[in-house]
Amino acid sequence: MNERESQKARDERLLKLFENLDTRSEGYLDLEGLRRGLKRINHPLKNADHLLHDILEAVDTSKDGLIQYSEFKHFFESADRELWRIFTSVDLDKNGKIDKAELRIALSRAGLVVDTKRLQEFFDSMDRNNDGVICYEEWRDFLMFMPHEASLKTIYSYYLSTVNVNPEGDVSLSDEINHLGLGYFLAGGIAGAISRTATAPFDRIKVYLIAQTGNSAARKAVEAVTQGEAVQAAKKAAGPLKDSIRALWRAGGVRSFFAGNGLNVVKILPESAIKFGSFEAAKRTLSRLEGTDDASNISPISRFLAGGIGGVVSQFSIYPIDTLKFRMQCELVEKGSTGNKLILETFRKTWTNGGPQAFYKGLPLALIGIFPYSAIDLGTFEYMKRSYTARKAKKLKCDEKDVEVPNWIVLGIGATSGSVGATVVYPINVLRTRLQAQGTAQHPQTYTNMWDVTVRTYSAEGFRGMFRGLTPNLLKVVPAVSISYLVYENSKKTMGLG
Repeated sequence: MNERESQKARDERLLKLFENLDTRSEGYLDLEGLRRGLKRINHPLKNADHLLHDILEAVDTSKDGLIQYSEFKHFFESADRELWRIFTSVDLDKNGKIDKAELRIALSRAGLVVDTKRLQEFFDSMDRNNDGVICYEEWRDFLMFMPHEASLKTIYSYYLSTVNVNPEGDVSLSDEINHLGLGYFLAGGIAGAISRTATAPFDRIKVYLIAQTGNSAARKAVEAVTQGEAVQAAKKAAGPLKDSIRALWRAGGVRSFFAGNGLNVVKILPESAIKFGSFEAAKRTLSRLEGTDDASNISPISRFLAGGIGGVVSQFSIYPIDTLKFRMQCELVEKGSTGNKLILETFRKTWTNGGPQAFYKGLPLALIGIFPYSAIDLGTFEYMKRSYTARKAKKLKCDEKDVEVPNWIVLGIGATSGSVGATVVYPINVLRTRLQAQGTAQHPQTYTNMWDVTVRTYSAEGFRGMFRGLTPNLLKVVPAVSISYLVYENSKKTMGLG
């Protein structure tokens, strides 16, 4: 055992470690408690769920599924002795420190051939203060949870397990994804595809209503909404909504309500992936600018700014697909083309009328609108979620990262953030959609630029015309954003992302 540490100092260290791991001050650790504790101390095993069962089994000598302090102390005193023995055998010059050359020699003697890159990574994982050598405390703190009998071979295998690679040195897909930050992109893409498909009919009705500039009944419904007359809005919206549903049904039955959804999924996968991925990347960048390594601790202003950046990057990336989707939906008429044929016809018509630039009609408006929307949506969601975890952590007397946010809370927060953001920027969305849909069967009007569509819309329909289609849009936004955040948060949890 480490002879430089007295029994009293050792007892105090182990008790403090146990108390840090016991995030809820229960006096014992179960599997979930062990997982939470490792996350609190930021140990490399915090995401190695496949090893936690082995650790629990090794430490829990009474086999009751719980780690009591007496069991904890016994296990780690024994582990300390073994780790000290191996440390002194690797420390060839007996200076109390292991350098990289000594580690390479020891691994070679144990029959392990490790390439230079992997050796450097192994060494760096223990050299926490980056001084070029491994002291015993660094060695012990990294390896103390190793559940199997200590030897250099088991130590190296243990290291590979903490970084999700196999003994041959191949990095697993999930680890590579998370290492590159691609996990957030994948989680965002999955969330977007599921939520958009579930709410496709609402989106279809919204686009149909926006394109109907001459529908006086629809105008009256929009007026009631903008004036805050909820009961009148419901009554007046019923007529246009029924008419829209009947017209869409006649145009193609159930499939008509999902017109463009295939294209929508193709669009939403990269859009949602880029939005969430860029949002997380922006948070990490802003956290460094604020002088912290924890992106969850950035200021509210930075959260909103990161949200806006995520929205702008994603909107710019997928805008041509967005334009094609809107125009395709507005070309759908009774007994007209459908499916892939409609997509090709719409693409040719759009290209013929304006070439590549036609696919970017309304882009400046879209970018102006998407920044505040994404800032409000993502920023508000993060702020409300953080507020909930802070209050819950204070009540439970635990770390905020140990608080589990229930799915129903995620749904509620998502609905609030999404609906507020959508309502604030909806006028910009109306103008952008009309620029994208101009010249189609359902919206034959054409415009010269952003100013033209704004003036003509305001002259013909007034300020209230800017909110045409808001009701079905909110009916779509509330479930869509809620489902999106629910899937995103659970996908992150599944992939071990923070």
